[in-house]
Order: sequence, then C-alpha cells, then structure tokens
Amino acid sequence: MAVNPWVLLDTASVPGGEGDLRLMRRGTEFCIMTGATALMNSRMSGSEEALASLSWEAIAGHPKPHMLIGGLGMGFTLRAALAILPADARITVAELVPAVVDWARGPMAEVFGTCLSDPRVTIRLGDVGTALAGEKLYDAILLDVDNGPEGLTRDSNQQLYSVKSLRRTLTSLRPGGVLAVWSSHTSAPFTKRLVTAGFAVREEKVRARGKKGGERHHIWLAKKPG
Repeated sequence: MAVNPWVLLDTASVPGGEGDLRLMRRGTEFCIMTGATALMNSRMSGSEEALASLSWEAIAGHPKPHMLIGGLGMGFTLRAALAILPADARITVAELVPAVVDWARGPMAEVFGTCLSDPRVTIRLGDVGTALAGEKLYDAILLDVDNGPEGLTRDSNQQLYSVKSLRRTLTSLRPGGVLAVWSSHTSAPFTKRLVTAGFAVREEKVRARGKKGGERHHIWLAKKPG
C-alpha cells in the first residue's frame, strides 16, 4: 500500500537566528521539524496532554488558577488544560515563533479547533523567560519549549533550566504552585538543579500516545513549598 509523501507547508526562522522550523503535512497528519528531528506530531499527543493534567492535579485546590504554558506547539497541552481547568481560570501561552501561532490559525486550524478563541486564553508572543519576570504570578508554569532541559532548537533555551533561572521561576509561582517540565528524556543533573533551586521534585514517566503507548517521555513536577 502506497504511503503519502510528506509535503512542506511552511518554514519559519527561530528568533535569534538559531535555526528553522518546518511545518510538514502527510494526509491529515502534521509534523513540526527542526533539521532531521521531529519536535512534535499530530498523532502523538499523550505526553503533552499529561503535562496539563498532572499540573492541574498538583494545584487543584487553588482558587482562580493562572497557568502559564511555555510553547504553543500543536496545542495539545492547551486543549487538555482547557478541558479540565475551571471557568474562572486564566491561561497565558508564551510562544517564541510567531509563525507557530499563524499555523494554528491557518493550516492546522482543524487540529486547534476553538481553543485560541477561548476567553480564558491569552497568547503572548515572545520568549517565555520574559513572562517570568514578576513575583507570585502563576499557580502553574508548564515548559515545553524544546526537547528537554538541554536546548535543541535554541541554545538559549538552556538558560531557562539553569539554577539561576529556576530560582527566578520559583519566585514567579504562588505558594504551593508547580513548575512542570516536559522532556523526551530524563536528566539527573536537571533534577539536581531543581532541588538546588528550592523545589520539591517528583518525576513521571508518560507515553507519547497516552494509553496507546508510544515512546516514553519524562515530566518533572517541581512544587514550590506552600
């Protein structure tokens, strides 16, 4: 049986001159790539959805929760969060690459549905690090900005995961808030940095396709003492 070939729909430069992203399509399937690496695929959403559900479990008692999602991607985490957060919640999505938002409203509109027009959602273009410049702003901060704590698409993403930046993130969380970090792999040095920064850390193994299996991915749930 013949397999449809991948078709290139668009290419976008990562701000700072740190490579390109390519939006590919094969039938009803989408893929965002950098170089030869597939960053995300529309058929594999389980671990990104778990990022939202595990974060919400950690803060479920918080009134009027405010969640920051670093990285729009294909919207898996955002849609999962909208499905479980209360009507009085707020979700801020920080996306570095403007074209990713354009793709969500254009060629991938069927994938995203109505989530970008939900009144709880604010899209903020720019580096997620700039959204962490305040104190006690968020109940949950979800980071899915790269393939893990070691920058792949952008070297400066590693700065988010330094002890200095993690301490800044800690101040951006309300007491009892959680920092959740998605990764394609585990990292003992990153776990150590989280603890050094003052977080209580729990780690979860999740599957790329949820209950259907797929590759094993990793989520850190780092809690700020309440």
